[in-house]
Parts: sequence; C-alpha cells; structure tokens
Amino acid sequence: MQPDQPGLYALPGQGLGGHDRLPAVGGGGRHAAAPWPTRQGGLRSIVREELLTRQLAEQLAGRTGLRVLDVGCGQGTQTVRLARAGHVVTGVDPDPVTLGAAQAAVAAEPAEVQGRVRLIGGDGHACGRWFPPRSFDVVLCHGALMYLADPDPLLAALARVLDTGGVLSLLVRNADALAMRPALAGDWRTALAAFDSYRCTDRYGVPARAHRLAELTTTLSGISVPLRHWYGVRVFTDAAPDEAAPVDGRQLAQLLDAEERAGRQDPYRQVAGLLHLVGAK
Repeated sequence: MQPDQPGLYALPGQGLGGHDRLPAVGGGGRHAAAPWPTRQGGLRSIVREELLTRQLAEQLAGRTGLRVLDVGCGQGTQTVRLARAGHVVTGVDPDPVTLGAAQAAVAAEPAEVQGRVRLIGGDGHACGRWFPPRSFDVVLCHGALMYLADPDPLLAALARVLDTGGVLSLLVRNADALAMRPALAGDWRTALAAFDSYRCTDRYGVPARAHRLAELTTTLSGISVPLRHWYGVRVFTDAAPDEAAPVDGRQLAQLLDAEERAGRQDPYRQVAGLLHLVGAK
C-alpha cells in the first residue's frame, strides 16, 4: 500500500539513518555529508546502533524478506541496515532535516537496497490511517516513546499494523537506572532526585521521559504483543561525554563485545542507560 500522504519521498529507494537526532552542522543541515562516526554522534551513538543491530539480527535470525516499519527512523541507520539484509523497510519521521539526511544518504546505496526502502515524513500516530491492519512483520520504535506524554496511543497503533507472529522492537530510557549517569559524574543532588523520577533530558537538553521495564511489560501484554526478550543498551558507556571520539578499531570491537555481553545478563542489563524490549504478537 502506498500511503496517501504528502510527505512520501518518491525517489526510487530511500533509507539510511540513525535514530539519534543530530543538530545541523554549520546551521545548514549538512550532517549527512560528515564521516560515519560523526554522523552517528560519537561513541555513545555507535554503541547504541551497533548493539541494536546485533540484537535485532538475533531476534530475526532465519527470516528474510520481512516487511519492516521504522517509526522515528531519523537518519535511518537501522532502516538501511535491515534493507541491506534483504528486508523491505518503510521509515517514518516527522523531522524534515533528519529525514532529508536519510534521503541523501540512501542515494549512495546500491540500487537493490534503494529499491527496498521508502521514507515518509509524518507522525507515527498516523500509521493507522496510512497502513491497514497487519501490514508489517516487524515494527521498530527506537527512542521515540521518551518524547510522548502518553505513549499508549502510539503503541496501540503500532500493534494494530503488526501482523500475527510479528516482532515489535522498542528502545526507551531506563527509569530504573536514571541515577547512574549523574552519580558517575559526581552530581549527587541530581542522582538522589532521579531515584523516584521518570523525568530526564536528552543530550540536547530536551525534556524526556524514562520508562520502567515492569510497566512496559504490562503495557505490551495489554496490546497483545507480550514481551519476548529484553536487553540493556549502553551499560558501560552511557555516561561517556557526547564528544567522546570512537576508540581505535580493536578497542572498539572489544568494547562492543563487552557491551553486548553485559546487555544480555543480569545484573548488568538492569542498570543500562537504555532498554531494548522485543515483543511478539
């Protein structure tokens, strides 16, 4: 189905991206032309996207040609990676700057990848209007719920377009670990306030909301997409400064392996900065 929506970019493909919002370089929205680590926002974003890639690959192992919806796709890192893996991906994002970066980046992809991706400019809440029920085998919503006062309507809309047997992938800020980052930075006043709070700010100072694993587990059961598995993301690097440059290749590989292992097992994953929840319909 082709959504009747004016934000649809009618290029012969479209994709690439990353869910972290990046400010325009030099005020001109030209960050798509920057080297890959710069586009990704430094070490913290690299860890996030690499772990999500590994975790999604585990959850989708043995399945090919899946219909994927990426809500809040941003620059589309996961959009393009899944398209490269042979899946057909639709990316949705309300921000024209990041979506424009995705549009520009996909043009550098091979034609077969371009042909498996399309981008839509708009709000994920409209998915119920654009797509009929059970339109997708996989739905991603990474880093979007934290900006919603009430995420339940969006989650219900995503469950509606997810087909039977489909996978819902959510990435949220971990409310049970909000004290970790300020405490590691020696900001004890903020750490003490964070223990009983859901409030946080993103790296650009935008107010956001964290979520608790137990509460989201209940929510997923209520929309008939019960939790199948969950991971921690950025156990060791969540407190790294935003400007932290990626380490060299060998160290980065070791860092990612350590993050991956910690994100799979208790007690480490419980204090990760982000939670990756995977539900199955």
